[in-house]
Amino acid sequence: MATLPYSRIVVTGGSGFLGRQVVKRLQSQEGIEAFVPRRRDYNLVEMADVKRLFADARPNLVIHLAAVVGGIGANQKNPGRFFYDNLMMGAQLIEQARVKEVAKFVAVGTVCAYPKFTPTPFREEDLWNGYPEETNAPYGLAKKMMLVQAQSYRRQYGFNSIFLLPANLYGPGDNFNSESSHVIPSLIRKCVEARDRGASHIEVWGTGNASREFLYVEDCAEAILRAAALYDEGEPVNIGTGNEIKISDLVNMIARLTGFEGEIRWQTDKPDGQPRRRLDVSRAYEKFGFRAHTPLEEGLKRAIEWYETNQVQPNEDINTVAQR
Repeated sequence: MATLPYSRIVVTGGSGFLGRQVVKRLQSQEGIEAFVPRRRDYNLVEMADVKRLFADARPNLVIHLAAVVGGIGANQKNPGRFFYDNLMMGAQLIEQARVKEVAKFVAVGTVCAYPKFTPTPFREEDLWNGYPEETNAPYGLAKKMMLVQAQSYRRQYGFNSIFLLPANLYGPGDNFNSESSHVIPSLIRKCVEARDRGASHIEVWGTGNASREFLYVEDCAEAILRAAALYDEGEPVNIGTGNEIKISDLVNMIARLTGFEGEIRWQTDKPDGQPRRRLDVSRAYEKFGFRAHTPLEEGLKRAIEWYETNQVQPNEDINTVAQR
């Protein structure tokens, strides 16, 4: 991992899925104090709490991972909350970081910010060439506003803020809540539970024809810290593998790895979401030397093993501290 020239680092969402991996790496470096604000102590939607956070932590680097997130169903049920909470967190954190003269701000966005029909591979230059896929547009647009703010503040104030766009994340410790999880943890849970019950089939949303790019969570944490150490430019950067897989193929892979041998029934009346997702990841390599190195099948095996070992029942509320 690249050595960070910062000593006091705030990691919002640091107790979440991705945040835990980032904080673990920070704690392995000498001379770094990582401050993880908990929601019970600092509600980042409220400006008073954001101000208090900066007064208490006195950071010279902020890595903003906190988000209100979920899968397609959660996005459909909570568009207003997803828009408002994510918008307010990002805007207020960046503003207070500027006011407090924080040396650098790392804003982590989402692949959901891309237009619905972006040509593949998605290039950063295509980010504004259309409207995002409707089911996750409020979330994606709220996150994309951090890019507007970061670039505006760089021009007017010389504020050093960077913006990263990770692909869909997965791995051990993910959110396996059936109401709010993303596609990989949802499928793992469905297959394991169906196998254990001896069920004849599982039902999966959509047609299976959509494709997604998936990034192992530990690879994403590595990319974020490399960018924090080495990248100081205003242009957004994709973080991913550069590979996509059809959802139908993903379901078959997870069924095989979990030992589920039943039928896959597609709920074609449910939305597929964005038709395709695959990122052009050349800029991340050119600017700070990042390449993902965990193959999808290997990462899935680790995620399945973690779920089968833990089988925890997550809080039924939407996970507000994990960035997928």
